[in-house]
Amino acid sequence: MNFLRRYLHWLHLQWPDGRVEKLPAVRDDGSTRIPGLYVTGDLLGVPLLKFAADCGARVVRTIAADPAFATGRASGDDVADIAIVGAGVSGVAAAMEARALGLRVRLLEASAVFSTIANFPRRKPIFTYPKEMTPAGSLTITADVKESLHEELVAQADRAGIHAEAARATRVLRRGDHFEVEVEGAPSVRARRVICALGQSGDFRRLGVPGESLDKVSNRLHDPRDFAGQRVVVVGGGDSALESAIALCNAGARVTLCHRQASFSRPKPENVDALEELRAAGRLDARMSTQVVEIRPDAVVVRTPAGDVEAVPNDAVFVMIGRDAPLAFFRRSGVPIAGEWTRRAVIGLVAFVLFCVAMYNWKSGGWLGNWFYAHHWWPTNIADLAVAGDNSLLSVVATSASGPSFWYTLAYSALVVIFGIRRIRRRRTPYITLQTSVLMAIQVLPLFILPEIVLPWLGRNGLLPTGFLDALFPVVDYGHGREYWRAYGFVLAWPLDVYNVFTDQPLGWWLGISFVQTFVLIPLIIWRWGKGAYCGWICSCGALAETLGDTHRTKMPHGRAWNRANVFGQVVLAVAVALLAMRIAGWVRPDSWPDRAFPAAMHHYKWTVDVFLAGVIGYGFYFWFSGRVWCRFMCPLAALMHIYARFSRFAIVPDKKKCISCNVCTSVCHQGIDVMNFANKGLAMRDPECVRCSACVQSCPTGVLAFGAVDRSGNVTALDRIPAS
Repeated sequence: MNFLRRYLHWLHLQWPDGRVEKLPAVRDDGSTRIPGLYVTGDLLGVPLLKFAADCGARVVRTIAADPAFATGRASGDDVADIAIVGAGVSGVAAAMEARALGLRVRLLEASAVFSTIANFPRRKPIFTYPKEMTPAGSLTITADVKESLHEELVAQADRAGIHAEAARATRVLRRGDHFEVEVEGAPSVRARRVICALGQSGDFRRLGVPGESLDKVSNRLHDPRDFAGQRVVVVGGGDSALESAIALCNAGARVTLCHRQASFSRPKPENVDALEELRAAGRLDARMSTQVVEIRPDAVVVRTPAGDVEAVPNDAVFVMIGRDAPLAFFRRSGVPIAGEWTRRAVIGLVAFVLFCVAMYNWKSGGWLGNWFYAHHWWPTNIADLAVAGDNSLLSVVATSASGPSFWYTLAYSALVVIFGIRRIRRRRTPYITLQTSVLMAIQVLPLFILPEIVLPWLGRNGLLPTGFLDALFPVVDYGHGREYWRAYGFVLAWPLDVYNVFTDQPLGWWLGISFVQTFVLIPLIIWRWGKGAYCGWICSCGALAETLGDTHRTKMPHGRAWNRANVFGQVVLAVAVALLAMRIAGWVRPDSWPDRAFPAAMHHYKWTVDVFLAGVIGYGFYFWFSGRVWCRFMCPLAALMHIYARFSRFAIVPDKKKCISCNVCTSVCHQGIDVMNFANKGLAMRDPECVRCSACVQSCPTGVLAFGAVDRSGNVTALDRIPAS
């Protein structure tokens, strides 16, 4: 048992397992499922002032360019062109852009213009990343300290004549050709379009421990000088917590920072460096892997890494663990929350899984397929369209089309091509263009045209040596007379495709091909380019995941429990290895127990793994859990490649100085990897789950990440030549 635990830790469980914050489901242009309702600012997932200003202005430009908006007319004089909820940086930038375009705009704010910035701690440093970026619109950001930034922004809003109405919006409703923004204690605001620029203005997160409601506990630090000489406990491990602890320490407070994790994964490098300097100088006590269990009038009770309970004397407590997004506002407005389960989502999942059950039962020769044939629901005589003995291409295609496999593979290939082209147009990077083109070519040529058309046509016309055909495609009593479907084994290696190995009599050539693929070629390409060289560039499962599943990658669940579920693939791999041992034993000793038991075991493996897990679950969960469900959790070849990947030189390498801990890289990873945890620390990301899709590299707003190679010490030795961002 200890060996198994150590093995799984070495293989995968040692890697971090961060979570992704829940946010409203928003498209790249800020639009939502409700036409005319847009979201901008921090709720897009990038907590940067310049990005907030940029996306605020760009959303207004998107609205103005909409033909339906440009040609439409307001239904009354009291209907504004645009109502903006929230007067932070993004909301004011949107209002300034709307005013510049001559639109009638109403700006609603529950507190005050730029209230979030006004409530920053005194003299808080402002990080204006990326420094070379110039946001769209006229709102500029140059100051690097809280007070001067606030003055700068307020002055620009005043010059532009932007003033917010004091109003607390409760929800947004569509009313015919316009929206109504319901306001607490006041008449609704009517507008043709609505922009929600609320930011992270939800409730402060709470620890949920006794004593958290005491007067000495606060969630916001205004002036650190008020706590000079006092004993202060700061709880948290993000930028707010570290900045508060640093400011309090510099103001003369005796600070203890409590963080539940063993290291910092979210704060900016500058904040971590400043805190470590104070810690090294003995001016600050940072207690890692420490959990607060109770807050008393004179102390904070914590649980130490060793499991002991200790009381830390203090005069004030700052719980700086972030704020929840205003999700209730969006739920009331009908905007779905990304990854949140609703009755509609559950019904859709169940219905699609049932559809997949029927489709894969039909495709795999189950009872549904037999029922179709028995009741003549399927044209089994389609091959009769060709003249008997005709070896033309039409006759070959007609024969292939007489079975469900042809149509399934045709549909599969069509989806890869259609959505592959859409992916190339959407992402527009050299890496995506080349990778997707290769995936489409492999799926169409060796995985469809070769086994279904080319090989049968060559075989019928005597253009292939009989010895070659007998060795690779034995004669059978159906279809083309030979098992040309075995050609899938040229691409799909064992144990992903087991059928060329698990045969009644050993097929020597296929055994040799499978051995070279699985134990020579794949290890070599993984050592050089990582597991994604196969999963992301060759495999048909990966082809559909990277094309059809591209827009669903953010639906992959993250966290510790899901990270542990990754090891289920090792179980499937172990079953495949056990079946291989049974098959070899049956070949060596015919009519032995392994030989007699193998057919039943193989039957169960086919329906459990190949049909149910790979088909029904793998594709049934596609649009709810990302397209990599099978690849991440259950694929036996991926499980084997995880072992190979532990010796690979491939890594995603970060530029630590650029990382802003926005967590975008983690949120777009459809393998559930906590990419930000590596990037923030400046460590090469070598999690064996990585399939080299490049989403994290491309989506990073500050260009932190790149594909590369590292040595055993983690030092970067090379970077990829094909740009992935």
